[in-house]
Amino acid sequence: MASPTVLIIDDEKSIRTALREILEMEKIKVEEAQDGKEGINLLLAKKYDCALCDINMPRLDGLQLLEKAKNEGVSTPIIMISGHGSTEDAVDAVRNGAFDYISKPPDLNRLLITVRNAIDHDNLKEDNKKLKRKINGTQEIVGQSDEILKVKDTIDRVAPTDARVLILGDNGTGKELIARWMHEKSERANGPLIEVNCAAIPSELIESELFGHEKGSFTGAVKQSIGKFEQANGGTLFLDEIGDMSGKAQAKVLRALQEGKITRIGGDKEISVDVRVVSATNKNLQAEIEKETFRKDLYFRLGVIVIEVPSLNDRKDDIPLLVEHFLDEICEEQGKKRIQITSEAVDMLCARDWQGNIRELNNIIQRLVIFADNEITAETVTNHV
Repeated sequence: MASPTVLIIDDEKSIRTALREILEMEKIKVEEAQDGKEGINLLLAKKYDCALCDINMPRLDGLQLLEKAKNEGVSTPIIMISGHGSTEDAVDAVRNGAFDYISKPPDLNRLLITVRNAIDHDNLKEDNKKLKRKINGTQEIVGQSDEILKVKDTIDRVAPTDARVLILGDNGTGKELIARWMHEKSERANGPLIEVNCAAIPSELIESELFGHEKGSFTGAVKQSIGKFEQANGGTLFLDEIGDMSGKAQAKVLRALQEGKITRIGGDKEISVDVRVVSATNKNLQAEIEKETFRKDLYFRLGVIVIEVPSLNDRKDDIPLLVEHFLDEICEEQGKKRIQITSEAVDMLCARDWQGNIRELNNIIQRLVIFADNEITAETVTNHV
């Protein structure tokens, strides 16, 4: 396991040096910032396991740093330290998000215990997030190309809001994954994420699926059914393949978005729903609007924010990263020793035309892992792709 890294933010060099020596004796890596301004820049640029921050500093004091870190979504646990503090300072610091508060000169044992607790707390939060993603099937968005970094930035900016999002892209580009991250990073993350594949549900059943129905409202309705809008109350409703929804269902969805209310089929009671809608399609909705198969007013309701997901052919620089990611994932799932891949084999994959996008790449890596012996070579690719 890698050694934890702690950031010390203090304008006194002697204090930074003393704290560094104490922490390094405990095999903890240390980085330093000489004032609050430098400290917040480092916290925004890099993830630390913990930060020790003085309160009285020039340019940006500790409490201002704490507030800015909180507003910018910094997840690093911050322990405040001060030689001029008071009980009020300690209470204010903890109330505003500090992990703990320590007076100078710090008691050595208390300092080390607090730092260890902060690191363990941070690790536990990350483990819980990973476990939740594993349970929910939420994978990482892998890639560092300009195209995918733009998508990630949009998710970070938009997810905390309640703005409706329309995700456009070809099959296999990862639209569902983006929708899941939009939910994971939102204020609704503890609420339900309900997914509906509009293309997989017959047109005569889509309304019942979305809005529910009352007992006896139609042949076969032997009991009351709660629709997806109600199930998603307080959370996110992901409407996949929205371009395949029938015109009648589109009209009802539009009304639900406008009024925040739905009515079950066969019922007369309006039911209020608090739902954030994220939708996706591989169709050109502008063309569908021209053909009058998709409502223009619904398009504008759904697409407050539009995210266009690049095809794999448009982000080939990410293929080496994706290959390594899939090899880690697939070998772990299959209980196999991690298989390596030669640079020539990666080059061959980069040169390929990926009509099936990331889904196709994942399938091919699974095939190569099955047929490879000790490593995936150019010959392995030639024979099995």
